Amino acid sequence: MSYARRVVVTGLGLVTPLGVGVPHTWMEITAGKVATTALTDARYSKMPCRIAATVPRGDGEGELDISSYFNSSEMRTMTHAVSYALVAAQEAIEDAKWKPDDSKEREQTGVAVGTGMVDLDDVLATGQCLQQKYSKVSPYFVPRILANMAAGQISMKYTFQGPNHSVSTACATGAHAVGDAFRFIKHGDADVMVCGGTEASIHPLGIAGFCRLRALATRFNDCPERASRPFDLQREGFVMGEGAGMLILEEYEHARRRGANIYGEILGYGLSGDAYHYTAPREDGKGAVRAMARAIEEAQVMPEDIQYINAHATSTPLGDAIEVQAIKSVFKNHAQNIHVSSTKGATGHLLGAAGAVETVFTVLACHAGYIPPTANLEDPEPGLDLDFVPQEAKAWLHASDRRIALTNSFGFGGTNACLCIGSCD
Repeated sequence: MSYARRVVVTGLGLVTPLGVGVPHTWMEITAGKVATTALTDARYSKMPCRIAATVPRGDGEGELDISSYFNSSEMRTMTHAVSYALVAAQEAIEDAKWKPDDSKEREQTGVAVGTGMVDLDDVLATGQCLQQKYSKVSPYFVPRILANMAAGQISMKYTFQGPNHSVSTACATGAHAVGDAFRFIKHGDADVMVCGGTEASIHPLGIAGFCRLRALATRFNDCPERASRPFDLQREGFVMGEGAGMLILEEYEHARRRGANIYGEILGYGLSGDAYHYTAPREDGKGAVRAMARAIEEAQVMPEDIQYINAHATSTPLGDAIEVQAIKSVFKNHAQNIHVSSTKGATGHLLGAAGAVETVFTVLACHAGYIPPTANLEDPEPGLDLDFVPQEAKAWLHASDRRIALTNSFGFGGTNACLCIGSCD
C-alpha cells in the first residue's frame, strides 16, 4: 500500500446563511451578498447582540424546505445540525455521482463529519420535560445530542462502511474533519470520504453565552448586514452563523478511473496547539504559524507558491490582527502578493461548520480562478495592510500553471488547522 496517494475533491455540498446549494451560494458570495440579519424573536430582545446569520427557510430559490428532505418520523431522530449535514452530504454525493453498489466500494468509503456544540434547544427542552415527568424524556434524546451522529446518519443512509469518524474541535472542527479524511485516504484507510462540518447553535442560550464572553458584535443591531467586518477598524466581534459544508474526497487514480469531475486537490494539512488560553489565541501567533507551515511542508510546495488564503478572521479585534501577524511571519515579503479574504463577512461565523464551508469556498476559488471578497471591509485597521479583497470579488492575481491556496481555522482551546489546496493539473 502506497502512503503517498493523491487526494482530490470530486463533490461539494453547502447549506449556508447565503442559501442552499453550491451554485447558489457561490454566486451569492462572489456577488458580495451578506447574510447577517436581525434576531426578531422576543427572547433576544434584552441581549447585547441581536444579530445572527441563519439558514433561509422556505421553498424559494436557495431556501431550505426541510419537509422536502425528511418526514416527521425522521426528524425525531435528528437535530437541525444533523439535518443540515444530511442535506449538504446529499448534494455532495450526487455531485460526485458516488453511490456504489459494490460492497467492497462501500467498505472503502468513509465519513468524517464534526460539530462544535450540541443542540442547546434540545438540551433545554428535554431538561424541562424531565422536571415534569421522567417518561416525557425522548428515547432519541441521547442519540440526537451525540457529536458523532451526523457522521453516523450519513453512513447509515448511504451504507458507507469505511472509517466512521467525528471531530469536535470548536471552530476548527470542519477543517480538522476534512484534514483527517484527507489523511485516511492518503494512508490507505479509505478510497473515498464524505467529510465536513455542521452547526446549528443559534439559540438564546448560545447568544447569551458568547455575549458574556464579549465575543459577539453588539453595536450593529440596527444595521445587521454591517456587523461582520473582518480586518476593519470598526470590527468588534463575530456574528453567529449556522449551516453545513460537505466534500467528497477521493484517491486520485480511483477518481480518474471512473471519470469523476475533479474540482481540485488537497495537498497538505497542518495542525497545532497554542497551549496558551481557553479562548484567546497566542499573542505571537506561533500556533497559526506552525499550522500553516506544516500544511505547506506536507504539500511539498514553497511559500511563494501560495497565492490565496481564506482566512479564519472572525471579525474580532484580537484574532484578526494576530492572524495577519502570523501570515506575515510565514510568508515574509511574499505576504504582499497574496490575496487574503475572510468569507465570514458574508456568512457570519458558522463555528464547527466554518472550516468545512470555507474549504468549499477555497476549492471553488482554485477551480474557478476567482477570489471571494471580504464583505464590509471599508477601513482596514492600521497595520493590517495585506490585499484583503475588500467588498468585491476579483480574478486570481497571478497567472500560473496551478492555483494554490490555504484555508485557516482556529478554535477555542487553542486548536489550529490549515489545509493547502490546489487546482488539479
